[in-house]
Amino acid sequence: MILRVCAVAAAGLMLVSGTAHAYPVKGAAELTHNELYKKGKLPKTTCKLVKGTTRASTTKYVTDLVACMSKTWKSSIPDFQPVQVGFADRDEKYTCNGRREVEGSFAQQCLHFIRVRLAADWIKAKDDSEVFAAVTDAWSGIVQVQTGIGEAWQALPNGGEQPEIDEQLRRLQLQADCLTAASYKSLGLTVKNWKSVFEDTDPPEFDKLKGEGKLANRLSWSKKGYQAGGPSVCNTWKAPSSKVA
Repeated sequence: MILRVCAVAAAGLMLVSGTAHAYPVKGAAELTHNELYKKGKLPKTTCKLVKGTTRASTTKYVTDLVACMSKTWKSSIPDFQPVQVGFADRDEKYTCNGRREVEGSFAQQCLHFIRVRLAADWIKAKDDSEVFAAVTDAWSGIVQVQTGIGEAWQALPNGGEQPEIDEQLRRLQLQADCLTAASYKSLGLTVKNWKSVFEDTDPPEFDKLKGEGKLANRLSWSKKGYQAGGPSVCNTWKAPSSKVA
């Protein structure tokens, strides 16, 4: 969900699922006691989003959505910085780290901006669910970066143990699910099936790079974020390992 592929691949990590291990996060206040958790509900935000079936209208939709997300989150992020959208060329199929080729559309958080590639699947779609899910998911990575969470995650010690690395990544990813859900609530969207939202988030080429955790935990953190409508319940870094498996 965050970055996701960008920071993970940059760190050179192999993501694998496995048995839950107890690796509590200690000595990283930027993660466990971040100021973000002290924020209340995100403000209710009304966005006039219209996605047509042309490249121009879809480009405008993405740009308007990112601007709306900025409006929604800026009061919850100290020293908030405006977020730019970078659109990849039509023939540019590689993710921002240049390691993954994607045939269709995608949205990524690449450090401090969101990179989007528009292909026929999003442009021609009459439904905006996929593009909305992908862009709001990428936005959760922006929140983590601008609050220092992303950098603190990368600095976590892990003893070179793959299970510990995996659990740390899942904490990051599940937090992103929670933050994304809070965005949905703020923008007034009703979600009846979070699993379908997860499926809309990433193109199939990202499947092997996922490290979000078990579906039950993804659903749990998403429902928490949605019900709270803000980031206060999204502290995955203090949760027991069973909740981030």
